[in-house]
Amino acid sequence: MTSLLWLIPAALFLGAIGLIGFFWTMRSGQYDDLQGAAERILFDDDKPIVDDEPDEADGEDKPAGGSDQS
Repeated sequence: MTSLLWLIPAALFLGAIGLIGFFWTMRSGQYDDLQGAAERILFDDDKPIVDDEPDEADGEDKPAGGSDQS
């Protein structure tokens, strides 16, 4: 019986913390654009990686082995 005197206030306290957290997320606008967040994953907005070295099609003559030996 004495454990209920400790567990009931603890459960009420944790429930109040969860309710306060929920209202805080509602107030900060985290649930405003649910559709946009679902569609944002489909779009690739990363820029392509640019290679710093020139390709073989740029007019440079490279050996057939592919390594530059000077």
